[in-house]
Amino acid sequence: MRVLITGATGLIGTEIVKLCHDKNIAVNYLTTSSSKLTKDENYKGFLWNPSKNEIDTDCIKDVDVIINLVGATISKRWTDTYKKEIILSRTQSTQLLFNTLQNNPHHIKQIISASAIGVYPDSLTNYYTEDETTISHSFLGQVVEKWEHAVDAFKEIGVEVTKVRIGLVLSKKGGALPQMAKPFKFGLGAALGSGKQWQSWIHITDLARLFLHVLEEELTGVYNAVAPNPETNQTLSKQIAKTLNMPFFLPNVPRFVLKLVLGEMHILLFESQRVSSKKVEDTGFDFKYYNLKNALEAELK
Repeated sequence: MRVLITGATGLIGTEIVKLCHDKNIAVNYLTTSSSKLTKDENYKGFLWNPSKNEIDTDCIKDVDVIINLVGATISKRWTDTYKKEIILSRTQSTQLLFNTLQNNPHHIKQIISASAIGVYPDSLTNYYTEDETTISHSFLGQVVEKWEHAVDAFKEIGVEVTKVRIGLVLSKKGGALPQMAKPFKFGLGAALGSGKQWQSWIHITDLARLFLHVLEEELTGVYNAVAPNPETNQTLSKQIAKTLNMPFFLPNVPRFVLKLVLGEMHILLFESQRVSSKKVEDTGFDFKYYNLKNALEAELK
């Protein structure tokens, strides 16, 4: 089998590439940088530039499945200009892939695309499954709606579509965890706001394994990529402190303080989504890290 991966050099992509190679799955990847090109038979690089609508169409040769992970980070201050970049980095790249398949011979049967649980409305009481139809009114809700809509277009050309809605990824190598842990390392960690907001998290290893599970089992539709046991921000904060052997006594950080510091992006820390993993578990997927304590110890100790 050969897969084409966008975002292959990012936090999640790097882990998925490792697993693919462990299972003798060859990888083609797309990059905007010629210095990142390799021509290894099992790891072939191809150039593209979605903002200019440019792509090396050889990237789809002999490919069976696309794993679509590309997108500008949301963990950066949301100016009006950057908000456009967040959306376009997802929709333009997806549209370019669609056009490439539509206009060139290929035998790609499926696209597995990253998405996010930010699509679900902010709620302290709801428990969201993939059947939820209400979309969050937040900027993240808009991003996911446009992103998933762009991916759904592949059905029109006979390609099966799978959307993997990712929660808070726990990894020491990047994403939110190193930033969350930083104040705790100085003994200054605290819960945020009320601390009651739900954090649906997943360990990076399980996230990569889940993408491979979807690939190997040829699962289609929408799947939540979250561990079975969501926790509140209060519990998460306390567990980070405990894992680092640091005190946890400071009062919760008021929401308005982080709004001043981070602007609109502060909703990443305050929106509450308690999300179910049952659907993917029912397909036979087993989580290695199903409780927060083990997941944090694996990354922070």
